[in-house]
Amino acid sequence: MIVSVFLALFLPCAGMSAVFIVYLCLLWYATIQQNEQAEHQSRSPAKPVPHQGLSASELEKLPKVSVRELVMGNECAVCLDEIEDGQPARLLPGCNHGFHLKCADTWLSKHSVCPICRAKLDSQFFSASEQNPC
Repeated sequence: MIVSVFLALFLPCAGMSAVFIVYLCLLWYATIQQNEQAEHQSRSPAKPVPHQGLSASELEKLPKVSVRELVMGNECAVCLDEIEDGQPARLLPGCNHGFHLKCADTWLSKHSVCPICRAKLDSQFFSASEQNPC
């Protein structure tokens, strides 16, 4: 009788202890694997972010015009202000949209597309123009 009571109490406790030990081993293994992955990712160099805008030399090759030479109007779509007489303007080749010089250069240094129509500026546009008055 005492043996059966002892077995009735001992076997469930031993079984639960075995399950708990297996659970702890699995947690330990998962933690080790997670730490190894984190170390591997920190050792591998991050991909360099490609510069998507235009360089300063490419910006200088784009045409600078006066307000009278703007084809599509004299409102700058970047700052939403009028381009006044005497203010330098930048005319984008291909789409002929015009902007304040500083507004266009700020935008194009981060993006290589027109702010209005999203036309991509091809490399053929970066040839120096002899018609550039400024």
